[in-house]
Amino acid sequence: MTDGGRVTAVLGPTNTGKTHYAIERMLAHRTGVIGLPLRLLAREVYDRIVAIRGPSVCALVTGEERIVGPRAAYWVCTVEAMPTGLGTDFAAVDEIQLCADPERGHVFTDRLLHMRGLHETLFMGSETMRPAIQHLIPKAQFARRERFSELTYTGSKKISRMPGRTAIVGFSVENCYAIAELLRRQKGGAAVVMGALSPRTRNAQVEMYQNGDVDYLVATDAIGMGLNLDIKHVAFSATSKFDGRRIRPLMPHELAQIAGRAGRYTEPGTFGVTGEAAPLETGLVEAIEEHRFKSIDRLAWRSSALEFGSPEALIASLEAPSGDTLLTKGREADDLQSLKTLNALEGVAGQIRDARDVRLLWDVCRIPDFQGISHGEHTNLLARIFDFLRTKGRVPGDWFARQIKRIDRTQGDIDALSKRLAYIRTWTYVAQRKDWVDDEAHWRGETRKVEDRLSDALHMALTQRFVDRRTSVLLRRLKMKEGLLAEIDDKGQVTVEGETLGRIEGFRFHQTGTTTPDEAKTVRQAATQALRPEFHLRADRFYNAPDTEMDFTEQGGLMWGDQAVGKLVVGPEALKPGVEAFVDEEAGPEVIQKVTRRLQHFIDRKIAAAFEPLLAMSRDEAVTGLARGFAFQMMEGFGILPRMQVAQDVKALDQDARGQLRKHGVRFGQFTIFQQLLLKPAPTRLRLVLWSLSKGLQEFPEAPPPGLVTVPAAADAPDGYYAMAGYRLAGQRAIRIDMLERLADMIRPMDSRGGFEATADMLSITGMTLEQFADLMGGLGYAAEKGERAKASPAKPATVATPTDSVPEAAQPPEGEVTAPPASMGGESPVPADETVTETMVAKEVEPATAADAPPAGDALPETAEASDATDAASEDPAPGADVAEVETFYTFTWAPKPRHSRGPRREGQGERPRGKGKPKGKGGPRQGGGPKARDAGPKTFESRPKREKAIDPDNPFAALAALKDK
Repeated sequence: MTDGGRVTAVLGPTNTGKTHYAIERMLAHRTGVIGLPLRLLAREVYDRIVAIRGPSVCALVTGEERIVGPRAAYWVCTVEAMPTGLGTDFAAVDEIQLCADPERGHVFTDRLLHMRGLHETLFMGSETMRPAIQHLIPKAQFARRERFSELTYTGSKKISRMPGRTAIVGFSVENCYAIAELLRRQKGGAAVVMGALSPRTRNAQVEMYQNGDVDYLVATDAIGMGLNLDIKHVAFSATSKFDGRRIRPLMPHELAQIAGRAGRYTEPGTFGVTGEAAPLETGLVEAIEEHRFKSIDRLAWRSSALEFGSPEALIASLEAPSGDTLLTKGREADDLQSLKTLNALEGVAGQIRDARDVRLLWDVCRIPDFQGISHGEHTNLLARIFDFLRTKGRVPGDWFARQIKRIDRTQGDIDALSKRLAYIRTWTYVAQRKDWVDDEAHWRGETRKVEDRLSDALHMALTQRFVDRRTSVLLRRLKMKEGLLAEIDDKGQVTVEGETLGRIEGFRFHQTGTTTPDEAKTVRQAATQALRPEFHLRADRFYNAPDTEMDFTEQGGLMWGDQAVGKLVVGPEALKPGVEAFVDEEAGPEVIQKVTRRLQHFIDRKIAAAFEPLLAMSRDEAVTGLARGFAFQMMEGFGILPRMQVAQDVKALDQDARGQLRKHGVRFGQFTIFQQLLLKPAPTRLRLVLWSLSKGLQEFPEAPPPGLVTVPAAADAPDGYYAMAGYRLAGQRAIRIDMLERLADMIRPMDSRGGFEATADMLSITGMTLEQFADLMGGLGYAAEKGERAKASPAKPATVATPTDSVPEAAQPPEGEVTAPPASMGGESPVPADETVTETMVAKEVEPATAADAPPAGDALPETAEASDATDAASEDPAPGADVAEVETFYTFTWAPKPRHSRGPRREGQGERPRGKGKPKGKGGPRQGGGPKARDAGPKTFESRPKREKAIDPDNPFAALAALKDK
């Protein structure tokens, strides 16, 4: 054993300031050396001393790192790398209880026995080492240090309920990664600290935890070795570990060493278990809280008196017994195992000539197996390095460069990067050995650069996998007292602290990218705090915004610009709907109330403007008696009533009552009672929304395009839709009700019993072809009979109307209405009103006896002599130069009212309307609706056209209604 100056053992539990005290004592001397159990801790202490004394007087020596200042006086090392023979004034070894470790204990025991400072020596560690130190160093002094803070057991907790600033301890890489992944989903993420990490990666992870980017730390038992972290709670995810050979339960003092990381300085700490770990027994808990453990009675030992005469002699000296019952042979170390394996190889044994070769072989065998590969692969690598050193005196630079280049890649996942870091540690160790490579400074720099790049890549990979940066940043800022500030771009994207949370639409916040309920909760909480001022500012702007910035949709939505801010709901009356504002509850009741009130004002004014004639009539006190009751029905019908529904009420109105209603624009049409101003596009669009809302429709039908006289029939239109849209369904199309009334005025003078043909004015106001008009008339209750006839040759060339020709007066629409739909809707140009309209308005040459000349299907061939002659003539070859008679098609309309049990106007897809009690056209029998005579079947001749001078049919319903009006 080595003699020296004063030897002091500073013993006690964790958080007693032992390491801090050792640093102070070392700096009180001119020179000093301190040995620490981990490379990570050595780097931390080195940085602290550099900050106090500067880098020039400091040195850091580990197996993979060597930084020596030009005037190095204070040496910070790992215990294995502590240089001998320095002769420093001060020497210290931390965590001296590791003398009992089965793998590394012999190194710590050797330092306990032989490492001394010239003036002062300190050994820091657990109180369990007191008897062993007293036995081995009788002159040693002891200093007991008490824990600065209290340590308390809190039992078992789920990871989801872990408090902030918690370290969760696992004993395998897979376990640590699984816990970190769970914390990312539930808590925003965790830092990962393991002994296999490089100092650069470990420091980056620790910094992320220390500055609050994450609130949780996942670590192996490496944190029990003096790492000073801001930890309030330590949770064990397991209480057993694999020690390299077997899975064994942790010793009480090992649990205490790790649990003691909770609580820093005077801050109390807690510890417990989580996951599948069983609760700790009461006796064990009391031992940890009171720091009472069984003393260590066995120290791992290996002789330091080595014989280098031969490999066998070296092996024998390494396995020699101690002669002291306290010092026992530990587990066979990796270096001794490698020595035995290499010595058995002929290629290696044949190169050993003297003690220098044996010493070289031993130095090579001490290269740690950083890579964790199989023993065979590791020894093959050692044999290659020994061969280079033995035969060439150096590891070749080109071979060394290839090994480094293979590793210098930052792509890949966490496992790949971790393996490369382990590989580069081997070459860093080789580069640190004196005289093993040429240009040592260059290769040390190269291996350091590669390690730094891999360390940064591993830190990024760990962060990306185990940290939801958005959630963690938000959690950190939420704990701060100052408020969060939200930035909102022109697209509504919400950014807080540089993290995109989602988008704001109107007064609602929509999250984006959240995957778990916990993450969504955090984002919502942060957005609520950050957006609260923004919601108030928006509510003020919205309340003062003009109505022109707002609108309603055809589905009852309420818009502010292009953002949905509410919807219409059923109110107390059809013309008094309510509103539901789209405002997040987190915005507060004041914002909700302000937005709701503004929306109600908007829709109330919109209704007042659109339905002003209807509302004015309801408020007019001059409208009394039956007129007031009818006005009430008009209110319920939004200003439009099909006459069939109120026929009895209309009949009961006298002229005075009708006059009161006409003053407010009420028009008593043959088919509909309506107010003309309410047929404009704006009232129609709003009327459909309010009607759909009052009917409780799930999907609101849309208003027809404005300006069209007729529109195609919709197969799925709900009952009452066409009236609310201002149209009446007739056949395959629906016609606007005001234009229908004008059409009825034109039909009234016609002979509906004898039959009449459509005039140009009729087609002009409807904008239909003759075929479409026939279908429309069928929908109105008229039977349309198709006929053909020879067209008379015109006496004069036809004059084509120019675009400047005026439309007949009868066809002029009301002010503000279009005269006819575009050509795409089937409209036709007006023609003179004194002519009937056929499908052949322009003379053209036709070929005789073609299929086009055949009568329509179902029509009988002509039976008259004239028709037969015409047919026969058509079948003969015409004489050369002879003119061929042109044929034109026309329709004759007669009144054919439906039976009372009729189901109403046919809709699209119902097929042709039956004619005359189901008999085919042209077979005789009374016409549907009755008439004084039955017409002959077959194509019509020109002579069969009804005469215009015929008296008005007294049975015509239009005439009957006109008579009532005249009375």
